[in-house]
Amino acid sequence: MTSELAPFRTAIVALHPDLADAAFRLLPGGWHSRAVAVDERRVFKFPQGEAAERALRREASILAAIRPHLAMRVPDLRLHEGAPLFSEHAIIPGDHLETVHYETLPEPARGALGETLARFYAQLHALPRPLMEAAGARPVERWLDADAIAARAPPLLPEDLLGFANETLSGWRALSPDPHGETYGFFDGHGWNMAFDHAAGRLNGIYDFADSGFGPLHQDFIYTNFISPDLTARIADGYERLTGRTLDRGRIHLLTGVHRLWELAALAEAPEHHAAMIASVAAWAARQ
Repeated sequence: MTSELAPFRTAIVALHPDLADAAFRLLPGGWHSRAVAVDERRVFKFPQGEAAERALRREASILAAIRPHLAMRVPDLRLHEGAPLFSEHAIIPGDHLETVHYETLPEPARGALGETLARFYAQLHALPRPLMEAAGARPVERWLDADAIAARAPPLLPEDLLGFANETLSGWRALSPDPHGETYGFFDGHGWNMAFDHAAGRLNGIYDFADSGFGPLHQDFIYTNFISPDLTARIADGYERLTGRTLDRGRIHLLTGVHRLWELAALAEAPEHHAAMIASVAAWAARQ
C-alpha cells in the first residue's frame, strides 16, 4: 500500500472495520477530491480543502434532490462528517464512454443511448428552480468573454488554428442570450462522467454532479460533443420530441468551440495543460 493511500484507508476502516481486509485502490486524481475504490464495489471521496468540502456537501444535497425525479441512475452519496469529512457511494458499474467506443456501437445502441440521454436532460431541465436552489445549486462557472479569451488563447495556438479561433470568437461576440433562458442542468455530460456497459452497449448511470447548476439551456448539450457530434444530434432530436422545445444546433456547435477555447484561456498560466487543451481545440476545428 502506498503512503498516499494509507490515511484514506485508515479513515475508511475506522468507520467500516469489516473492510479491513478489502482491496483498496486510489483512483486517478480529480481536481478537488481524492477517491478510493474498495473491492470495486464502493467509492469513498475525500475533499481536499475547504472549498472542496463545501462542493462535496452541495453535491450530496443536489443528488438527494434530483434522484427521485430521474430515470437515470446517479450516485446515492452518503456523507460522513468528522476529521476527515468524506463521502461514500456504491459504484455504478460501467466504464467511461469515449469517441473510439461510440464509433463501434451499432445503430440500435446509438439510438437507445441518444434517447436515454435526451430523457435525462429533459427530466433535469424540468426540475423547479426553487427546489434546486434549496438543495444548494448555484450558477455554473461563467466563461470569459470573447476579448479575454482572445487575449489568452490564440497566442498559444498554432497558426493553422487561428482562423478557427477568430471565427468562433466573432460568433461568440455576436451571440444573443439563450432563447430558452437558464435552467438547472448537468453541464458536465462528457463520457468521463458516464458508467457505460460496453458489453451490453448500455448506459448504466451518470456521476459527478459537483459542476451542475444554473446556466444557459443550450450550453448543457455541448459536452457530449467530446464523445461524438452524432450523439449530440440524437440527444437534441429526442429532447425536442420529449419537451416540445426547439434547439438551435448552430448555437450548440458554436458554444462547443467557445468552450474549447475558454478552457485553453483559463489554463493559459498552466503550461502543463496546454498540449491537451490545444489538441481539444484542434479536434473540434477539424469538424468545421
